[in-house]
Amino acid sequence: MQRRFNPLEADARWQAVWDEKQSFKADDASAKPRSYVLEMFPYPSGRIHIGHVRNYSMGDVLARFRRMTGHEVLHPMGWDAFGMPAENAAMEKKVHPGDWTRSNIANMRAQLKKLGFAIDWSRELATCEPDYYGHEQALFLDMLEAGLVYRKESSVNWDPVDMTVLANEQVIDGKGWRSGAPVEKRKLNQWFLKITQFADDLLEGLKSLDQWPDKVRTMQENWIGKSVGLQFRFDFAPVPEREGLEGVDAGAGIAVYSTRPDTIFGASFVAIAADHPVAQAVAANNADAQAFIDRCKEGGTTAAELETAEKLGFDTGLSVTHPFDPDWQLPVFIANFVLMDYGTGAVMGVPGHDQRDLDFARKYMLPVERVVAAEGEADKPIHDEAYTGPGLLVNSRFLDGMGVEEAKAAVIARAEGEGWGEGKTVFRLRDWGVSRQRYWGTPIPVIHCEHCGVVPVPKDQLPVVLPQDVSFDIPGNPLDRHPTWKQVDCPTCGKPARRETDTLDTFADSSWYFIRFASQPKDRPFDRATVEQWLPVGQYIGGVEHAILHLLYARFWTRALQHMGQLGFAEPFTGLFTQGMVTHETYKAGDGSWLSPQEVTKSGDDYVHIESGQPITVGRVEKMSKSKKNVVDPDDIIEQYGADAVRWFMLSDSPPERDLPWTEAGIEGSWRFVNRVWRLFGEADAGAEGQDKALDRKLHQTIDGVARDIESLGFNKAVAKIYELVNAIEKAKPSTSRTAAIRALALLVAPMTPHLAEEGWAEMSGARGEDWGLIADAAWPPIDPALLVDDEVTIACQVMGKLRDTITVPKGTPKDELEKLALAAPNVVRILDGASPKKVIVVPDRLVNLVI
Repeated sequence: MQRRFNPLEADARWQAVWDEKQSFKADDASAKPRSYVLEMFPYPSGRIHIGHVRNYSMGDVLARFRRMTGHEVLHPMGWDAFGMPAENAAMEKKVHPGDWTRSNIANMRAQLKKLGFAIDWSRELATCEPDYYGHEQALFLDMLEAGLVYRKESSVNWDPVDMTVLANEQVIDGKGWRSGAPVEKRKLNQWFLKITQFADDLLEGLKSLDQWPDKVRTMQENWIGKSVGLQFRFDFAPVPEREGLEGVDAGAGIAVYSTRPDTIFGASFVAIAADHPVAQAVAANNADAQAFIDRCKEGGTTAAELETAEKLGFDTGLSVTHPFDPDWQLPVFIANFVLMDYGTGAVMGVPGHDQRDLDFARKYMLPVERVVAAEGEADKPIHDEAYTGPGLLVNSRFLDGMGVEEAKAAVIARAEGEGWGEGKTVFRLRDWGVSRQRYWGTPIPVIHCEHCGVVPVPKDQLPVVLPQDVSFDIPGNPLDRHPTWKQVDCPTCGKPARRETDTLDTFADSSWYFIRFASQPKDRPFDRATVEQWLPVGQYIGGVEHAILHLLYARFWTRALQHMGQLGFAEPFTGLFTQGMVTHETYKAGDGSWLSPQEVTKSGDDYVHIESGQPITVGRVEKMSKSKKNVVDPDDIIEQYGADAVRWFMLSDSPPERDLPWTEAGIEGSWRFVNRVWRLFGEADAGAEGQDKALDRKLHQTIDGVARDIESLGFNKAVAKIYELVNAIEKAKPSTSRTAAIRALALLVAPMTPHLAEEGWAEMSGARGEDWGLIADAAWPPIDPALLVDDEVTIACQVMGKLRDTITVPKGTPKDELEKLALAAPNVVRILDGASPKKVIVVPDRLVNLVI
């Protein structure tokens, strides 16, 4: 056996063997217990990054381990391939989004294969291919038929220069991220999925997900946002004859919903959305009101943006009457922080206990009253910060002295009893708007006919395929201006009609891909019986940044399929793990520009710029990002150290849920360990005789411990145990126990360093003239339960309290026997030099101390 492991040769050789033998292809007909291990599939940006390597290494270890423990494993890979980056590339690089995307997929697939992941590549899919999105269109039509899809007018972010709807994330400081133009709020007809129909079930289902991180369940719970409050009506106060208010329906009042009806005596104004009917009625006869409404259309529509934007209002001249006091009137403002799509489009402003309301009240000099107070603070005024903590009601008439929950119930009871309001459970969750005015996405499979209305595309005409001949030279949606693609005959009446030119939100593509991985018939989205053999996914691994939307949408989509009778389960992922990021130091040159790790070297205790030799500034350890150039290219590292050293480093040091700092010392240490193990494989001596009971026990305890750690995704703990075993093997003398331990070591490292393990396995079996087959097909080493129990202990032999020697004895050895053995220990004999101790102190199973 060569003294130094050659990773490039071994990596290529064994990857070719696994491909040829289709070692990791999942068998739908297998009688073995099933295990579905899945990492969140990547967007094909063109290059994998080291964060991908960590994510997929974790899943790969578990998948390989499950194979070794007798499971039929499904461990697939695909590509979340639709989305705006491809269209941006089309505009910037003058390439077709499909060509750019497929080229990136080819590059990233080759990179992933270099890492030797145990992936069933026969199930590879890309969401941008018609054989995937055509089935997604069929599922959309099923949801439409089941009443889970509808179309309505909704507020959107509109870029007037690029002439497109922007996602919330594409609105930066109120401007289009690409054009820089001020974004407008517009009303457009949009397609929605009825996720709110499942709001209660989605919330209740979180209780069963005990293998999910608590923080993720909490994030989803907060996003769904179930609350009990009061929906009621403010009646208009008598409107004096005043120009501009002629169109207001004085008898209609303004409906509001409040989760804090206990604070009703702290109300000082009512705010309505710019497109509220009352606002529109006022604006019809008031140019200033119309100008304000036009201003409100500027800026984004997200809750976060509304919270951070300056709070602006327009006094309508209207007032409403407080429900508990006919003489108490509150002014009505049109406000830029209220949206018609949320709740009733109107809110009760309580400045003392809501920061947004307080900022507004201070700006427009409205009253601010404390109505909830902690003990001893009833008379403490509200200054610049609203009070949102617990306490008792004050300044609230019949509510005074009540706790918050008691007061809520009391107000709701009075409202219902007097007929001006009712208790209502509402959710923060809104229906999922899936319309996107862009080309590179799944075409929404409906046709608009002037005579028949909205007509579903017949399923035998699916997929509705994106046209290839599109241009991105003009801003806006290429599908909308394509000369022929959208022109089609109505399937119902045969008259000329128009295809829907919106495409689906890419979150739809990732809401069911895990189902398609399990079953891929050509004539339908999936086969239910096959899917239910594999799903729910036993272990799902991915970043916490997907904790809300992706996971929530996937849970909804699965429930929708269950609701339609297409699946028999509701939760798609039994186990969820969110891994930490890979981080790296940042480096800056003297001129303030960022430098990559490849441009920097260490000179003594300092870092210098390789090209100029000038000293550089070492910054914080941060998430790897292209903008700060602190990115490590996996290909470069694999070329230098091999796949296994990279994989080992990804799994060691940091707990997998925490960030992992990338260091040269770390990867160098992993490379040294790979070679330590390789040298041990070369030392396996089948002819050595004798047993080493301590090594046998260490081996079996390690086998058991590593198995437990891998199952619990405690990879760094498993790595630590293997390090300890390697240390023990290196110290042990040749014996049959040592030979067995080295052979078992190959099996233990096989899920983590598979190329090294295959190479060592082949070398060891070849040296014996045997063929053990592939270690990828081998079983996890068996455990002798008797060796898991420590039946021996190491006794400290002390002289005058100082450790001088140790002895290993059976547990429970009597005191007099321990004394004899301690007195016979070589170092103790030397120190005593024939003298007898004055006193012997024996602590069973721990120590013997000799007083001289």
